[in-house]
Amino acid sequence: MGTVAPAEKIPIRWTAPEAITYRKFSPASDAWSYGIVLWEVMSYGERPYWEMSNQDVILSIAEGYRLPAPAGCPVALHQLMLHCWQRDRALRPRFGDIGSFLDKLLLNPGSLLTLVEDMNGFSECPPSPDDPFFVSVGDWLDAITMTQYKNSFIAAGYTTLDSVSTMSIEDVRRIGITLIGHQRRIVSSIQNLRLQLLQEQHNNFHV
Repeated sequence: MGTVAPAEKIPIRWTAPEAITYRKFSPASDAWSYGIVLWEVMSYGERPYWEMSNQDVILSIAEGYRLPAPAGCPVALHQLMLHCWQRDRALRPRFGDIGSFLDKLLLNPGSLLTLVEDMNGFSECPPSPDDPFFVSVGDWLDAITMTQYKNSFIAAGYTTLDSVSTMSIEDVRRIGITLIGHQRRIVSSIQNLRLQLLQEQHNNFHV
């Protein structure tokens, strides 16, 4: 485990929370950074966390926010990113696990979705049974206290939870949500919604 002198600057957007707080680096914090770099690659060089300030990034991560999947990113690769960004560093994948997983994708690219569950050493992160189940976009917005944007979603054509689950941060901005705090809350909830829908599809597939 390495340390950084207090006077030295660290790249906040790429750094694990415990490394920011204690300035100590480990293979687990490297895994976090790897997830950010993978996100950059899949987003074709987009800046992580966009125009958010470093302080906003730190606060957002502490509140549970994680970068959403870039447009066109396979589900399996975003799942890999989310595993790299686990709050508990002991649950993050080792680089040997990451390498094995990527090898499987290269050998069998048509199995991206099923390989998400076949990662040795990766913990499953299904939605909790206690998570609320929403039946409409209005219900979902009510639950996250963002009801004021209901008309914006409907006018933009996001009338079902399936369509909402595909939204990126750019889509959220495009429909007129300009407050960073509201963007953050909505995108974080969309991530959870996406995982819920994927879990539901998985359960139905195995019925």
